[in-house]
Amino acid sequence: MKFTRADVVLFDLDGTLVDSAPDLAGAANDLRADDGLPPLALEALRPMVGAGARGMIGVAFGVKPGEGRYDVLRAAFLARYAERLLQDTRIFEDVAPVLDRLDAACVRWGIVTNKALYLAEPIVSGLDLARRASVLIAGDSTPYSKPHPEPLLEAARRINVAPARCVYLGDDARDIQAGRSAGMASLAAAWGYLGQGAPVQDWGADAVIDRPAALLQWLGMP
Repeated sequence: MKFTRADVVLFDLDGTLVDSAPDLAGAANDLRADDGLPPLALEALRPMVGAGARGMIGVAFGVKPGEGRYDVLRAAFLARYAERLLQDTRIFEDVAPVLDRLDAACVRWGIVTNKALYLAEPIVSGLDLARRASVLIAGDSTPYSKPHPEPLLEAARRINVAPARCVYLGDDARDIQAGRSAGMASLAAAWGYLGQGAPVQDWGADAVIDRPAALLQWLGMP
């Protein structure tokens, strides 16, 4: 499925719209300090930011869900992160003018993230995105999270648009899987965190967007 235009653009949050890596990595390093461990470089933690608490704990402590201290570490990590949501998190510099262009052209856009609403909402509001976004779907807004398509389908329902007239842009293979399952065009944001799995070119996206401005070109906007 390849479109040159869409009525609505849906964005993933972390790694696509905003760079939240400094605060997520900071929370992970806070926990390491509690354990008497030295901080890890941002470069070591950044690729797994898209996996949230699971990714951060995996890199920082080598612990996976279901193992040992995972549940305790996850709760502690989320508490630390909630204290520093907007300390260093910013809209990606090159994304800001793209949002401005969409707004100027009256192209609706929204956000679909796996982040829980109690964490996503303050970030979206604090970065002045809430008044501009047509919809915010969080990881707990539906019974499912990506790669299930339901969050994307719920976004389309809330703004009364057919899924086939939406495009979804994200920086994780789960975003592409969710978008395609929802019947949306799916674009990979190559400036994002990307994880440690298959390379972005192998995700099956309709296109790999190497820089935010290229989204406007893909949409056919002058």
